[in-house]
Amino acid sequence: MSFDFLNRWTANKLDAVVVGLDYRLAPQHQFPAQFEDSFAAVKFFLQDEVLTKYRVDPTRICIAGDSFGGTLAAAVTQQVQNNLEIQHKIKLQALLYPSLQLIDSYLPAHRDNEYGLILTRKTGIKLISLYLTASETLSLAVLRNQHMPLESAHLFKFVNWSILLPKKYRKDYVYTEPVLGRCNHSLPAFMDIRASPLLANDSQLRNLPSTYILTCQYDLVRDDGFMYTSRLQNVGVQVTHDHLEDGIHGALLFMTSPLHLHLGLRIKDRYISWLDKNL
Repeated sequence: MSFDFLNRWTANKLDAVVVGLDYRLAPQHQFPAQFEDSFAAVKFFLQDEVLTKYRVDPTRICIAGDSFGGTLAAAVTQQVQNNLEIQHKIKLQALLYPSLQLIDSYLPAHRDNEYGLILTRKTGIKLISLYLTASETLSLAVLRNQHMPLESAHLFKFVNWSILLPKKYRKDYVYTEPVLGRCNHSLPAFMDIRASPLLANDSQLRNLPSTYILTCQYDLVRDDGFMYTSRLQNVGVQVTHDHLEDGIHGALLFMTSPLHLHLGLRIKDRYISWLDKNL
């Protein structure tokens, strides 16, 4: 209901065509099914004849998503912009409190919000495990930050929060790399940019369009958005980063009846205002 409200509001406020994507869900369908469904839908929509049919201006297209939808939006945008058939058809991407990496499960945000509202560390890790595998033992390895395979060490630089996070959010925490080779599972998905868009290298990120990222202080995935902002800015991508010091994960879910959460309405207004000015 909340997202139907948001999509209708966006369409009416911006006089825009809004397409809401559906995709197969975990645990019945695991990675990369969700990405494949989303990319297929976007690739279909970007065909010239489809854009013409729905009277869409091909120079004013944005991909957006919140939470896991933000993961998919970031991953699909990367794939589109690096696909010769359809590259440069996306003008903007908007990522609202997105989850962008699976490598490090002990970021400052994970410690600050271990027992946070809406999304606790334990719940978040359980959802990641269900997304990747049917095994019930993976969660324990991720909780201990011991889930990465030996061959993944070269990727840590892409999610090194001691460099990519502002000092205010690093606090006095000491950075330690995830422990390698302790997990019985060998899941290539942990090293796949379709699951962790933060793992894209700089040359892939340079092709990305202007970006809106919204993060919330009381949110398990807060640092993902901060790190992606840093990495995009470092390669010259124009980024608008909104951080809500009183924000919680999933606030958009609660902006309609019966809660009418003011925070959700504020996020909606900031997001729509940015779209209105930039799209």
